Amino acid sequence: NKHDARRFFTYLDPSLGIPLPEKSYGDACELTYDNVVSQVFDEFVLAHALGWFCKALILRDYTFCWILSVMFEVMEYSLSHQLNNFDECWWDHWILDVLICNWLGMYLGVKTCEYFEMKQYSWQGLAEIPTLRGKMKRTMAQFTPKSWTKFEWDMTKSFKSYCTVLFILTMFLICELNAFYLKTLLWIPPAHSINVIRILLYFMFGIPGVREAYQYFHDVNCKRIGPQAWLLIGSIATEVLIVCKFGQGEFPNPAPKEIVYFWVVFLSLLTAFPMYQFYLLPKLQDKSKGKLKAQ
Repeated sequence: NKHDARRFFTYLDPSLGIPLPEKSYGDACELTYDNVVSQVFDEFVLAHALGWFCKALILRDYTFCWILSVMFEVMEYSLSHQLNNFDECWWDHWILDVLICNWLGMYLGVKTCEYFEMKQYSWQGLAEIPTLRGKMKRTMAQFTPKSWTKFEWDMTKSFKSYCTVLFILTMFLICELNAFYLKTLLWIPPAHSINVIRILLYFMFGIPGVREAYQYFHDVNCKRIGPQAWLLIGSIATEVLIVCKFGQGEFPNPAPKEIVYFWVVFLSLLTAFPMYQFYLLPKLQDKSKGKLKAQ
C-alpha cells in the first residue's frame, strides 16, 4: 500500500517519508513586482523550459508541441481541485508558462532538430584531423545521431493520423500528470533526484519510443510497434495503476461543474470533428465534383 511505498523510499533517502508542504500559486495573483519575481525564480520555471526542450526533441513538430503545451495548462485548470500546485494565476498559466518558458524550450528544441536534420557528417578518421579543437569536435560528434528524421504528423490528413496524434498527446499528458500525482502520493519533493532520474529515463525512452510509434503509424511497410514504444506505454500504464491504487481517498473534492461541462463539450467536439472531416466532408466534395462534371 501507499504507506509501505513511502516507507520504502526512506531506505533510499532518510529525508523522505515526510508529507510535502502544500503550496498554491494562485493566492497572490496581482501583477506586482514581488509576485512576478517569486514566480520567476520558482524551481518549476527552469523545469518548464528544460522539459519543453526535451519534448521538442522527442516530437520534432512545432504544432504538436503547442497543442500539448496548451492542453497541459487546461489539465492544470481541470485538476486544480485535487492538486494545490495546479492552482496558478492566469498570467502564470498563459504568459510565464506557455508564452515564455514553454515557447523558449520549444524554440531551442526545434532549432536543435533542424540542426541535426541538415547536419553534414564527416567520416574522416580522428588521427587525420590536424587540430586539437577539430579532434574534440569530432569526438563529441560521436554522441550525436547518425541520422535525424523530421516528423510530419498531419493530424487532419487521415483518420489514422488523427487517432495517432490523439493517442500520443494523451500519453504525454498522462506521463506529465503522473509526475505530479506520484510526488504528492509518495511524498517526494519536486527537486529530489528520484524525480530528476524519472524525467531523464522518460526522455531516453521517449526519443526511440515515439520514433517507433511514428514509423508504425506512417510507414505502411512497418507491421508492428517497436519494443521501445511498448516499454514507454507499459511504464506510463504502470504509473497510472499506482496512482489509482494509492490515490484512493486522497482527493475527496469533486470536480467543479464548469470543468465537467467543459470536458463534455470538448470531448464531443473531438468526436464530431473526425466524423465531419473524414466522412461527411469527402462525401460533400464528391457530390460537388459530380455536379460540376454533369454541367
